[in-house]
Amino acid sequence: MPLYHKLGKIPPKRHTIFKKADGSLHYEQLFGTIGFDGMSSLLYHLYRPTMVKEVKSAKDVSPKAAVTHNIKSRLLKGFQVSPEEDYLESRKIVLFNSDVNVALAAPKKSMTDYFYKNADADELLFVHQGSGTLKTFLGEIKFEYGDYLLIPRGMIYQVEFDSEDNRLLVAESYSPIYTPKRYRNWFGQHLEHSPYCERDFKLPQNLQTHDKKGEFVMKIKKQGHLHELVYASHPFDVVGWDGYNFPYGFSIHNFEPITGRVHQPPPVHQTFETNAFVVCSFVPRLYDYHPKAIPAPYNHSNIDSDEVLYYVDGDFMSRKNIDKGYISLHPAGIPHGPHPGTYEASIGKAKTEELAVMIDTFKPLQLTQAALDIDDGKYYRSWME
Repeated sequence: MPLYHKLGKIPPKRHTIFKKADGSLHYEQLFGTIGFDGMSSLLYHLYRPTMVKEVKSAKDVSPKAAVTHNIKSRLLKGFQVSPEEDYLESRKIVLFNSDVNVALAAPKKSMTDYFYKNADADELLFVHQGSGTLKTFLGEIKFEYGDYLLIPRGMIYQVEFDSEDNRLLVAESYSPIYTPKRYRNWFGQHLEHSPYCERDFKLPQNLQTHDKKGEFVMKIKKQGHLHELVYASHPFDVVGWDGYNFPYGFSIHNFEPITGRVHQPPPVHQTFETNAFVVCSFVPRLYDYHPKAIPAPYNHSNIDSDEVLYYVDGDFMSRKNIDKGYISLHPAGIPHGPHPGTYEASIGKAKTEELAVMIDTFKPLQLTQAALDIDDGKYYRSWME
């Protein structure tokens, strides 16, 4: 994200001597992306961040396809994914391609026994149920219902939940996740027509520096495998940092909808983008105000993308028999639209209270067995009159 932030103590000039109180040196680390050309931050550690004590087991966690060539519209009942104690084990990938993994998770316990980083992908977590604190080596972010948490690849973190009743939607992106370019000027500042601005972001705060040596378990996702390593110093030993590469939060409730006289297309709801998929937020909003407007969306064909819609809350005006946590999948090439009766029923309505997250991918999605286990099996026939 093109926004400068800093926390803690840093020297006045980068790549120069920065001493501790005892006269020894802090250890500088460049935390960057795209070689030396992308977003980066400079971190200052109490200990060398390279002290690997032991490399243990590795486990293949790459998704396996149960359906590789999907042509059916699907409806997945997300809350049927069973809660599990462990944060990582609770993450069940349901849809995937070579660009993104889409997972559902219902973790019951906070991460206390290990630290985690995804070296393969940026992670976008959407908090459907629960609250807590995202703890990273760059500071902490409080989160709650409706928050997106964007965690850049390589970020070391733990999640602390306030209770055991948690539901997350997770997107792992193999390309960087940014705010849409059209919302920003050439300096990177969000423009006046953007549906949100820098003031809405939840930035890392409360940098906690742990001066500890010992054995600290780090789980690292790399090339689809979950590796377990032991480090000799606490991963959260950063005394200060500055830069542009850091995690941040954004509440879906702070997305300001763009409306018009007639129905607006999905790109007006766009919240994040990559070069392989986009993420949109559908929020409560006033309907179109042309006297003859039809507020429900028109039938449309996603010729170039699979559409994933995750239903969060409220009343979904173009769908029937939809509940919280459901996921609809409309594959590329197959037209879809409002369910019978909803098109006509929307005429004259003043507003909608729907809350949903959409992920549109530019490559076809495959389904895992976890997806088939919660598929209603008949959604593709739901447009029959």
